[in-house]
Amino acid sequence: MSVFPSSRHLASWAKLSPGNNESAGKRKSGSTGKGSPWLRSALVESALAATRTRGYLRAKYWRIRQRRGHQRAVIAVAHAILEISYHMFQSGELYRDLGDDFFDRRDTERATQRHLRALERLGYRVTVESAPDREAA
Repeated sequence: MSVFPSSRHLASWAKLSPGNNESAGKRKSGSTGKGSPWLRSALVESALAATRTRGYLRAKYWRIRQRRGHQRAVIAVAHAILEISYHMFQSGELYRDLGDDFFDRRDTERATQRHLRALERLGYRVTVESAPDREAA
């Protein structure tokens, strides 16, 4: 891993970094390019398996899939797996999953608003008040 100064360099070499071809504010093709077919297929297969388990990678997949679609979400998860692998080899630590609710914990206000909108779409009117701190009780 010492060949690559960072995980982003490794992802770029493997051609799993998102393309960014933009000119005059107009987005053009954002293909990732052609890297090692064996590495790419192994990472994509791992990403597809990871989307069917519980944890951070599944949450990442569904979060991206809502906006960008299945294919781009799978490539994004494969990119995340490659970066996680790089950091594991670099530091010698084991993988610690951040959890399904990582993105909700990171931005609780956004998660609250999303759930309120979902309830309103179902026909409920909701008023929100803060609950007492669980640790104090």
